[in-house]
Amino acid sequence: MRILLVEDDEVLRDGIVAGLGLDGFDVDPVATLAEARAVATGDHAGIVLDIGLPDGSGLDLLAEWRRAGSTTPVLLLTARNLISDRVDGLDRGADDYLGKPFDLSELAARLRAILRRASGRASGDLTLGALTISEARRSVALNGAEIAVSRREFAILHALAEQPGRVLSRSQLEDRIYGWQEEIESNAVEVHIHKLRAKLGRERIETVRGEGYRMAAS
Repeated sequence: MRILLVEDDEVLRDGIVAGLGLDGFDVDPVATLAEARAVATGDHAGIVLDIGLPDGSGLDLLAEWRRAGSTTPVLLLTARNLISDRVDGLDRGADDYLGKPFDLSELAARLRAILRRASGRASGDLTLGALTISEARRSVALNGAEIAVSRREFAILHALAEQPGRVLSRSQLEDRIYGWQEEIESNAVEVHIHKLRAKLGRERIETVRGEGYRMAAS
């Protein structure tokens, strides 16, 4: 799941990238408002946005995105912990707010929560018949037995299972498994789909010729 991180503190930024990476997120890190404007194309599932940035306020950028019609979930990071600051950030369109310092596990959990709400789900588990996918534990179980999957296999499976029956193109799935600075392997999606079918059964992931892949509804 691709996340845009806008944070100017290099040490903190690198720590967040590493921590969220361990939780299954692909993070695109930038340090300024200008860089954020350049890369925020709508392909990110969510945004982690620092308020105090070297070229302006993250709150102004957030308001700008909301005026433009963006509904991408945004979690604000800031050292400002006054209630008035939190209220201001939420009123400008933030979905959640986390004060510094913070625990990376809490950041990951809050991200999962706002992404679930954005997709209309209350639970962190996806269940399709005998298949259960847990976001928090990044685990997959079939008929109650846990199935070992790689980070990218999990990302593809989760993307398809979020909206069973909906076709996702190869490029959409690539967005879920690669960051913007990573080189995309030409047949990576096909390889991961093949491995998932071998583990879960070919009938669970359907190929729609010329369009992409979809998860069978049951």
